[in-house]
Amino acid sequence: MSKRILVVDDEAGIRESLKKIFVKEGFDVITASDGHKAFEIIRSEKIDLVITDIRMAGMDGVELLKVCKSVSPFIEVIMITGYASVDTAVESMKDGAYDYITKPFKKADIVRAVNRAIEKQTLTLDNLSLRKRLEEIDVGFVVGVSSPKMREIIDLVHQVAPSQATILIYGESGTGKEVIANMIHKLSPRKGLPMIKVNCAAIPETLLEAELFGYEKGAFTGAVATRVGRFEAADASTIFLDEIGDVPASAQVKLLRILQEGTFERLGSNKTIKVDTRIIAATNRDLDKMVEEGIFREDLYWRLNVINIHCPLLRQRKEDIPALLQYFLNRFAKKNDKVVKGIEAKAMEVLSRYSWPGNVRELENVIERCVVLDKDSVIGIDDLPKEITQVGTQMDTVTIKVGTPLEEAEKVLMEEALRYAKGDKTLASRLLGVSTRTLYRKMDKKFESEEERLKDG
Repeated sequence: MSKRILVVDDEAGIRESLKKIFVKEGFDVITASDGHKAFEIIRSEKIDLVITDIRMAGMDGVELLKVCKSVSPFIEVIMITGYASVDTAVESMKDGAYDYITKPFKKADIVRAVNRAIEKQTLTLDNLSLRKRLEEIDVGFVVGVSSPKMREIIDLVHQVAPSQATILIYGESGTGKEVIANMIHKLSPRKGLPMIKVNCAAIPETLLEAELFGYEKGAFTGAVATRVGRFEAADASTIFLDEIGDVPASAQVKLLRILQEGTFERLGSNKTIKVDTRIIAATNRDLDKMVEEGIFREDLYWRLNVINIHCPLLRQRKEDIPALLQYFLNRFAKKNDKVVKGIEAKAMEVLSRYSWPGNVRELENVIERCVVLDKDSVIGIDDLPKEITQVGTQMDTVTIKVGTPLEEAEKVLMEEALRYAKGDKTLASRLLGVSTRTLYRKMDKKFESEEERLKDG
């Protein structure tokens, strides 16, 4: 839909000239011969931008500007002025005018001014719309949307949410996979019903099928009554299968059937149940590798992987950290009935430089701790956990020559991190920006390689 411009001038020649210019530029143009007529138009019709002369009988351009802003703060106003009224035009910019053009004006100048004003307006409205949607969803994870990675994810979420497509979300622990799932559900036509959540890794393998598909009374020892499974509970809604990579082979077959046909049977029953359930799955494991190793069914993988979303590590979106910090500060200050005015610059620098191996969840926990223990209403370096200040203030460097094999480079980095941390593996893992479990795994691999080399020798 084209933007609508209102041209206001008491000279018919200027009105018509501007109308011809902007109609050719693709705008919808309305004209008014004075401020009062312009005001009536603004009150009754949607106007995006006003071009108005300053000097007019009755209501002049400055008064019209104030009227425009009172009706809608998002209407952009460009003033037309003679040289004698330039000071007035400049002053009007303090009252909200976007720009001013002096008579006689060039077509290129006024077209450029209008296009820039429209760009500014569009950006402002887009940001307000995005903020409103995020507030409706009520998730702190996405408040920091300045990073390109997060903007891409949010755009993708808004694209796929209205569809029925199955979604597979990848990401390390704490990167916000469940939050993304919540966003998709709350922006979908199924938002009227609660999303059913299942942590597949937290349920024992022997109980997972009963939890997902339900069971009849007497189906097994302890089944004293019929129970509805999670899929049945999610009929006409969304089910979120977290840690899908931990689902055993027996349950994978039934999941495949639900994805293909939307049907299943409760344990102990021959009655087929049909459900309309949208599936969102998430994992921190490499499903491609699991398929290659025969641990995860390839046909199930392709059914799940219709649309995939990769949640970035927090250290990959560090430009979002200040906004996230402020969000968590406000949230936990309110929750704990405390006054926290902000974070000292040095503390902010340390927090921004830290690698956050626990991602957004770790940041959230750290800020909650700081708020609870704060004594002077300002978070400083002394309020931060020692493991963060130890890492966040390190400026040591390691030099690796170009052409060094990746495995050798990893070995050097691990050795230097352990040396710097004086053997403290937890601190070394934080310096490297990986989990302690990952460091142990890589160390074990390194020692296995050393043993094989010695045997060969």
